[in-house]
Amino acid sequence: MRDNEVAAESQGIPVARMKLAVYVVAAFGAGLAGALYFVGNLRISPDAAFSVNWTAFAIFMVVIGGIGRIEGPLVGALIFWALNKFLSDYGTWYLLGLGLLAILVTLFFKQGLWGYAQQRWGWSLFPTQRKLLLHAPVGATASSRG
Repeated sequence: MRDNEVAAESQGIPVARMKLAVYVVAAFGAGLAGALYFVGNLRISPDAAFSVNWTAFAIFMVVIGGIGRIEGPLVGALIFWALNKFLSDYGTWYLLGLGLLAILVTLFFKQGLWGYAQQRWGWSLFPTQRKLLLHAPVGATASSRG
């Protein structure tokens, strides 16, 4: 479906219904995450819900983890959570450290930390790419080609 909707439709996949299902599941997950966040804070205010920090943190997570991969933002969120948990007591130095980390990752790891790990070691938790496997015909060996 991702690469060619017409081909998916020709294979019997109801593309419109599947797109709707994906959007509903994603919206449910985002709504659940927001609800859990605000239940944890025990107060809801417009400046907390619509702060510019949310956008900056989301961009930070994607840049650190890696753009273009499913695992990238997940890894970025884990790194952001760990840094926030252990270093947030340092105030402005914590924010400067986040900025410095973002700059270093964009300079030296162009595809994020997960992109680097995937290129270097071939790791992939959620493989979404297609691979072309070339097989020799059955019965064809190097000795029979003569």
